[in-house]
Amino acid sequence: MKKLLIFALAGFFAQMIDGSLGMGFGATSSSILLAAGAAPAIVSATIHFSEIATTAASGVSHYKFKNVDKRMAIKLAIPGAIAAFIGSAVLSNIHSDLIKPFISLFLLTMGLFIIYQFVFKKQHQQQLKEGKFSKWQIIPQGIVAGFLDTIGGGGWGPVNTPLLLSRNKIEPRYVIGTVSASEFFITLSASLGFIIFLGWEQISLGLVVALAIGGAIAAPFAAWIVKVMPVYILAVCVGGIIIFTNISTFLGTFVDNATVVISVKIAVVILWFILLIYTLYQNKQLPSVITKKQTNN
Repeated sequence: MKKLLIFALAGFFAQMIDGSLGMGFGATSSSILLAAGAAPAIVSATIHFSEIATTAASGVSHYKFKNVDKRMAIKLAIPGAIAAFIGSAVLSNIHSDLIKPFISLFLLTMGLFIIYQFVFKKQHQQQLKEGKFSKWQIIPQGIVAGFLDTIGGGGWGPVNTPLLLSRNKIEPRYVIGTVSASEFFITLSASLGFIIFLGWEQISLGLVVALAIGGAIAAPFAAWIVKVMPVYILAVCVGGIIIFTNISTFLGTFVDNATVVISVKIAVVILWFILLIYTLYQNKQLPSVITKKQTNN
């Protein structure tokens, strides 16, 4: 019962974050579940099984609203699905104590990326460049994203979306729609791989349902939070949670000195607090800066 509650709470908080920022379900839920002591393969399998329905619904919705570039979706989905299947085989056959530090390192990177993407990256509207994505760009990207998504329990969106947006060749709505639609095939392939390599007996339907129910309950709250809380505050909070939970796992593997571990955790919390204050200050100053520029013009 305790484990079901933990998975439900992980699904709730992960969906709150994903619904608010548009990414982070896998990274957040993986961080929480790994910190709670769950094995990496079980964590990733549970997350991918619970995402089958959500990614299918998201993909169909984007397709109906004509937000999907079919050719690019295929170029992403096929290599991504193959890599996800291989990733499930690798994760299922590696001892959890061996892979946990590397997963924690990957999730730490995801936490830093979320902070960078929503706090430090300067958003400018640029004119779209002419041209199409080459298969030599898309296929390797799909392979890397699919493998990391399975190994880390999440990463398809955080890897693909910023890379495609940075090239500025198609509208953002097509990027988001295409990545979302192709994710269904990655989730399905990873889930199939876990059934084959991990076995049905290792996958608890109750944990899958608990994670999914927690996410479903959180969906309307996430929509409300977006309206009342600025996205940059959410990004700092979410990135900080992911970093803090995974730094504990990472340090616990390589550092035996309890004093060092506690000192690093305290330092992370202090830096997190400073970043929050800095972000609040910077965004508080923004309206006055804009007003001054408009006055001078």
